[in-house]
Amino acid sequence: MKLKTNKLKEFRENNEMTQEELADRVGVTRQTIISIENGKYIPSLPLALKFAKVFKCKVEDLFEV
Repeated sequence: MKLKTNKLKEFRENNEMTQEELADRVGVTRQTIISIENGKYIPSLPLALKFAKVFKCKVEDLFEV
């Protein structure tokens, strides 16, 4: 399965957050953030929910399958 849309980088940059800061907030490595932003890794549902909580949005706003 490949994501059609991944707006993680857009949301992160709009919130003036570094990859490292986002990684720390959701409990993953910076490399994981890079992989997700580049579409090389699809986050698990629990991780996607953490991103949505950080950005105060719906998971669907960040990722579309």
